[in-house]
Amino acid sequence: MIDEKPLMILVAGPYRSGTNDDPALIQKNIDAMNETAFKIYQMGHLPVLGEWFALPLIETAGSKEMGDRIWNELFHPVAIRLISKCDVVLRIGGASSGADEMIKFGKEKGKQILYDIDELR
Repeated sequence: MIDEKPLMILVAGPYRSGTNDDPALIQKNIDAMNETAFKIYQMGHLPVLGEWFALPLIETAGSKEMGDRIWNELFHPVAIRLISKCDVVLRIGGASSGADEMIKFGKEKGKQILYDIDELR
């Protein structure tokens, strides 16, 4: 473990990238992030995903489809706001401009950036 106190860790990974918006492939990406989040929780930390915050807001705001104006106004901006509350950003998975953007903002905000969950041990 990096620290004795629980850390809030943003899990940043692909959501739509490489899926061609196929719901089954998007779900596979979500499952990978959620599984990582559960491992982080089991290690004694508090994991968060931007999707956990953004998706309900997107639905409430009336988005009709992924990538519409409302979706774009909320999806990444919510995660960017969340980074300021986190201690660590953990980048997982394959290519993703959105996850890379979270790393960029995490670095700008002075957050610890990790690329492997084992770095938490």
